[in-house]
Amino acid sequence: MAFLSIVGRPLPLPAFFKYIPYMRLRFPNPVLSPEGATTPSAASAKRYGVAIVGNDKIIDWLLPFLESYRDTNSALPLYLIPYDDNVAMTRRAADIYGAHYVGEEPTEIDKLSHELYPGIFNSNRRRLRKLQALALPLDEVAYVDVDVILFRDFTPLFGRLEKSKTEFIVASPSFEYVYNDRRDCYPFLKDALLFNDGFWVTSNQYLKLSDFIETIRDDAAIFHDVRKRGQLFAQPLVNFVTHRRGLKIELLPNVISGASHESFYKAPGVEFKNGKPVDYEGKEIYFAHWAGATALPKGGVFDQAWTEYSKAAWARFKQ
Repeated sequence: MAFLSIVGRPLPLPAFFKYIPYMRLRFPNPVLSPEGATTPSAASAKRYGVAIVGNDKIIDWLLPFLESYRDTNSALPLYLIPYDDNVAMTRRAADIYGAHYVGEEPTEIDKLSHELYPGIFNSNRRRLRKLQALALPLDEVAYVDVDVILFRDFTPLFGRLEKSKTEFIVASPSFEYVYNDRRDCYPFLKDALLFNDGFWVTSNQYLKLSDFIETIRDDAAIFHDVRKRGQLFAQPLVNFVTHRRGLKIELLPNVISGASHESFYKAPGVEFKNGKPVDYEGKEIYFAHWAGATALPKGGVFDQAWTEYSKAAWARFKQ
């Protein structure tokens, strides 16, 4: 995730995307009841919400995310988990956008992160704080990284979980940044779906914080044997615990017909239709993710949309 600032004049508004702050002029999200997809349960009986992690160091990412959330998902509760104590601007942003600031100290998570990744060179172990999403007062939670902007209503993603069938929903596979070649030594990892942990949907009925603590207590040696190194912290762990505990993991397109598994900011073949992105097959992209980006967006297919959200967010923040 980058921590730079946009230099120079803002990019012009692209022809495919129009955003005017404080107004909602974009095309409405379609009602999704696709043929062949699971019918969601009644929303009134369940508590659904979205969780993110942020701090002031990544405010240049956090604010555009919040603006896109306001534009597409304001009806869903949003929970902001602090990455650390550098949160003066972050707390103000939470107030402006109506997010629930999670003030509870993640004592168990921080203890686990220090046990797994000790030493002064592993300060990014705080990325494990995303696991606090599992302790929120929700029946189902969607976790999303903040180097993301949202393009579609997330409401259809909820109510899709089902025991022994769909217990953990992810958007994109990740073949290179989870395990090393030692995974082949462990049968339970042989056919496991490796995923990007920048987005997932689950319920504490299927995955709890205590599951991480217990799994590492019992199988830390296996985890360290197979995990990919290179400043990867949460992603190998979230994959390992879901795989070790045998959760039924499904890709988003297998849960919602017409949805794309694509979210990568450099994805080829993306185009915008009616103001919203679709992949090369015409499937609906729900969000764009700048995973691994080393600079703020500038010039890619999703980047001008991000820039407009950034401009609107900073204008709102400075009022």
